[in-house]
Amino acid sequence: MQSQDSSGAVAAPASTELPPNVLLELVREMRGQRESFDEGQRLAAAERKSERRWRMLFQALVFGAPVLLAIIYFLFFLSSTGFRWGPFGDVIGVVRIEGPIGSNEHASAESIVPLLEKAFANANVKAIVLSIDSPGGAPVESERIYAAIGTLKKKHPKPVVAVINNIGASAAFMIALHADKIVAGRYSLVGSIGAIMAPWQFDRAIAKVDVSQRVYASGKLKAFLNPFTPVTPEVDAKAQRLVDQLGVAFLEEVKARRGSRLKQGVDVATGEVWPGPEAKDLGLVDAIGTIDEYVSATWGLRTYDFGPNAQGLPLLGRTLQDVIVGSVQRLGGSVPEVR
Repeated sequence: MQSQDSSGAVAAPASTELPPNVLLELVREMRGQRESFDEGQRLAAAERKSERRWRMLFQALVFGAPVLLAIIYFLFFLSSTGFRWGPFGDVIGVVRIEGPIGSNEHASAESIVPLLEKAFANANVKAIVLSIDSPGGAPVESERIYAAIGTLKKKHPKPVVAVINNIGASAAFMIALHADKIVAGRYSLVGSIGAIMAPWQFDRAIAKVDVSQRVYASGKLKAFLNPFTPVTPEVDAKAQRLVDQLGVAFLEEVKARRGSRLKQGVDVATGEVWPGPEAKDLGLVDAIGTIDEYVSATWGLRTYDFGPNAQGLPLLGRTLQDVIVGSVQRLGGSVPEVR
């Protein structure tokens, strides 16, 4: 709308344009606000990201730590029970025959035969080493072990070497006989070829307190191992005949397995043991050395221990129980052992 002055002239309209400097300042202020907003958004996003990381870390600690501890405990438990990972790559499998040989002992057929099966069946195992450190024990347990070795060699042809460490005597030496080669340490003890039976005799002790045991048996030798009855000539002869038969069988097996390597004119069935070098001279072993020396010189491969290893803590109670039961059984009677 235009206005007129008193002279009748029309007045020009008022200008609405902003000065350039004001417009420039307004643009700068808007840009600053935009930058501040963007910076606030960036800081908020960074804070949310940091909070998310801390939350994930807290959840991992709360829920992941128990799982990790459970896995570690499980792996430790497997290790304590003799479980082993692998083997990976070519190795020489080591199976240990340590301590007394018996059905309730650490070196039992139930413990050793499954390990032999694993070692023979594994394609990465190029040879088997029997690491022997045993005074002997039950001949039937030894028979089960060396019979398994013979069967497995037919299915999986692999070299088998017996290495005698501190001692390889009696039933332990019987197992070593069935290896392709026997190696003994320089300070080892080898031999004890024969059999022994050592029952307790308590009849004289209980007679002093005027106590006796009445025994009813279907035959005169049915209770010949009873420690509470006197030893008759028939019982004495029977016991001696049993150990003689076992001793002869043992000697025949030594001759069959060692053959012409045995030194002529020497009686190796005296029940004595010999140091490793003397056992080699007698033909009872093939070489002198340690397991590490022999494996390194023969194959140049690392060894893989199949065990059996010491039993874990959860089995300690059962082991103690087996020891107590075995001691009671030995007090009550005795069975022939190859020693």
